[in-house]
Amino acid sequence: MINDLIYLDGIIQKALEEDIGPGDVTTDAIIDPHATGRAELLAKENMILAGLPLFSMVFTLFDPELQFEYLRKDGAAVKAGEIICRISGRLAPILKAERTALNFMQRMSGIATLTNDYIERAGRGKVKILDTRKTAPGLRALDKYAVRMGGGFNHRTGLFDGILIKDNHIAAAGSISRAVELAKASSPHTLKVEVEVETLFGVQEALDSGVDIIMLDNMPIDMMKQAVKLINRKALVEVSGNVTLGNIPEIADIGVDFISIGALTHSAKAMDLSLEILAQDKG
Repeated sequence: MINDLIYLDGIIQKALEEDIGPGDVTTDAIIDPHATGRAELLAKENMILAGLPLFSMVFTLFDPELQFEYLRKDGAAVKAGEIICRISGRLAPILKAERTALNFMQRMSGIATLTNDYIERAGRGKVKILDTRKTAPGLRALDKYAVRMGGGFNHRTGLFDGILIKDNHIAAAGSISRAVELAKASSPHTLKVEVEVETLFGVQEALDSGVDIIMLDNMPIDMMKQAVKLINRKALVEVSGNVTLGNIPEIADIGVDFISIGALTHSAKAMDLSLEILAQDKG
């Protein structure tokens, strides 16, 4: 999933502290701390799964002796009513970790599912569907992992791993050509340079500046078509802005290389998942 266990532990700990605080007064009052039992994670609607490793980490931070039986894995398409995972062990830790674990899993599966929806609408394999930096603060690695589980690809992780010259950079520098010149002069040759343009004039200026990728930002589809002809494979082409499930088939047919969609991570609907206690073991 994500190799940085310290990062994951930190996210989980903060989420648990937020939910449980000094203690779960309901579970502590009702459940014998030594009582054991079983629970099942159920899909309540069709979805693409994402977040199972994190789901189990939440529980094992409470009780490392809990046992998990996975019936499906991340990236799998599941249908409403399917059992995804079974948990067995002490009931108190299961009940205390339940909501936090589900919150992570529901959000991540929602992102994966929406990503898959866009890929299917675009025509699988026709164009790469990318995420953006419009992620939940502190959860970017999880959001981007979920996009991958849905079949999408990650754009730059942050401001540190790719040069993307946007409208405000251009305004501050004075022109596209000047912004590109400054970026190339002070960055490693291994970093590709991408520039965001909104007009055909901007496309031509970006081409003349020798950029690697041209992002067509919020362009009408007819203008996108003209831009792709003008670029003529002299640079990679990305489309961003106002991309919807309704218009993505037409955009994908234009012949662009990438379509980046902020909605994948900022507007995905949480999927409906449920953890159900089956029984308390008889001691």
